Amino acid sequence: MRRAFVMLASSAVAMAVLAVASVAHAATFCDRGNEVSATEQDRQLQVVAFARRVLEASGASAALVSRSGTDLSRFHLQYSHSGIALKDSRNSPWSVRQLYYACDESQAKLYDQGLAGFLLSAGRTEPIRLSIVTLPGSAGARLADSVLDNRRSLALLTSRYSASAYAFGTRYQNCNQWVAEMMGFAWAPRTDGAAPAEDDPPTRRQAQQWLRTLGYDPSPVVVPSHAVMFAAQFVPLIHSDDHPIDDLYAMRLKVSTPAALEAFAHRRVPDAQRVEFCATGSTIVVRRGWDPLPTDCRAAEGDEVLPLAS
Repeated sequence: MRRAFVMLASSAVAMAVLAVASVAHAATFCDRGNEVSATEQDRQLQVVAFARRVLEASGASAALVSRSGTDLSRFHLQYSHSGIALKDSRNSPWSVRQLYYACDESQAKLYDQGLAGFLLSAGRTEPIRLSIVTLPGSAGARLADSVLDNRRSLALLTSRYSASAYAFGTRYQNCNQWVAEMMGFAWAPRTDGAAPAEDDPPTRRQAQQWLRTLGYDPSPVVVPSHAVMFAAQFVPLIHSDDHPIDDLYAMRLKVSTPAALEAFAHRRVPDAQRVEFCATGSTIVVRRGWDPLPTDCRAAEGDEVLPLAS
């Protein structure tokens, strides 16, 4: 009986580890996911083609872009990874500057990637999801200038990666947290004596203070069970020692997610526009507005439904 109990307990922990391990790979290139067939690549590229048209027609110089990847539905998250698409990227127009984890070097770095590569790096996903928030006017221009400035963008990067990094801690960082801090620096008010000097590189602590001042308050990610919380300590690239103890006990962790970044952009940039693409079956559903598509991507009144070429 004891042996059976131990085997059952070990199995439960193993399942919990597998459940939470997906979060560790949400924003890294270590897990390439399942092999993507030529047909699936073509479907993803068709989504990119529609998205590029939206970006080019927006008149903005920067956009927040988010893609699906690892299945995070158990955490009620549809998107896992965000970056900043830049019209004037030195890589190619609308390339995405993002944080990624360099597996061979075991540290986080910045990476410029074309929009197609950004979506394709998610691997095989069903459905295929891509969300764009265009940032027009001075807000987009200031963010683009800051992100394109290597000294500033690298100043807000730490090599210590954690997929579950605390949104107001400096011990670790994940891909979405770097984007949040770039927003905080770019959009900090320049009229205040505490505001960043134009020529001075920011610190992460300063950027997070500006985020708080600007009202950034990511909704907590709810950990679905104590087993998952316990198992997380055994998973590489997930750390909890930077989170407030009360949040750990409550199993509600303040982590920067694509949804949190979009909500922040919506509040701070009145003219920001959100366009979501979801390809499933033989169609692409396109939704304009801040109400996200449902999990099954079912179109509602006002959504555009486009055929996928076979």
